[in-house]
Amino acid sequence: MSAMTLIAATQAGLAEEMRRDPRVWALGEDLARGGVFGQYAGFLEEFGPKRIVSTPISEAMIMSAGLGAALAGTRPVVEMRIADFTLCAMDELVNQVAKVRYMFGGQARAPMVIRMPHGLARYSAAQHSQSLEAWLVHVPGLVVLAPATAADCKGLMKAAIRCDDPVVLFEPRAIWAATGEVPDGDHATPIGAARIARAGSDVTLVSWSMTVPIALEAAEAAAREGVSVEVIDLRSLWPWDRTTVLDSVARTRRVVVAHEAVRVAGFGAEIAATIAEELADVLAAPVHRVGAPRIPVPYAPQLEDVYRVTSDRILAGLRQVVRGKSARTTTGASH
Repeated sequence: MSAMTLIAATQAGLAEEMRRDPRVWALGEDLARGGVFGQYAGFLEEFGPKRIVSTPISEAMIMSAGLGAALAGTRPVVEMRIADFTLCAMDELVNQVAKVRYMFGGQARAPMVIRMPHGLARYSAAQHSQSLEAWLVHVPGLVVLAPATAADCKGLMKAAIRCDDPVVLFEPRAIWAATGEVPDGDHATPIGAARIARAGSDVTLVSWSMTVPIALEAAEAAAREGVSVEVIDLRSLWPWDRTTVLDSVARTRRVVVAHEAVRVAGFGAEIAATIAEELADVLAAPVHRVGAPRIPVPYAPQLEDVYRVTSDRILAGLRQVVRGKSARTTTGASH
């Protein structure tokens, strides 16, 4: 194991795959100067201008070029710079990239990775801070990943590049500087497998990306109140690990789903609906969701703090589902 920041782990995963497979290359704005966040630092020097390609400022063109290159037999890594900017390339992503395998009966595929740093970054406001994962999980044909740790930033980058379908990789830019342990060697994280980040027995807490460390803080606070919380880091949003989530909820009988995205119609609603459909007769309390309010991300720091999903808000949700147990017990509900 080696200690790495999340951004260094991401760099390591991409560099290893580029060394392993000459078909892998990257394109996007400012890549030749290291990327806007430094996520391509040193890549031009190692791989040259044919594999690290700086493009004009046109997300639609970048996405289209990536698709054409994927259809021609390469494995492009398409840099969107910030997830919000992908909206300028949604027709290319949703109507072309995602559908090409189906529309050509499997005769053509688009093995490409679309990198989308996403979520809140201090003072980045309404056009640079969104969490749009639910939009893209909704689109058939796309694989959607959202790592939260250094190990998975590296491991899912490698798995995404090796995948023969288009992969949207949501990256947790607000915690890129955090450090974590990364397995040495050729470490690829399986797509579709969740990680139990903390074992527990009283409540299941499901999260992903930047909300995972916040969820762990809430679980630690709950433990001081005598509540044992099992924290599940989904890692992969499509496909998502229904088995791990449902098995955990079947044991704990209570669940909170927390994400940074707007709560209304967020991916947490899909998880909640699945749990309600599969385990309605098991639940000791209704599924509780924690997410951002349905407002644009504010610029003013005081308003941004109101928008932000915090460990206190998640802890309040945990307390609510625990109280749900007490309410049902007092009315004679069976366990």
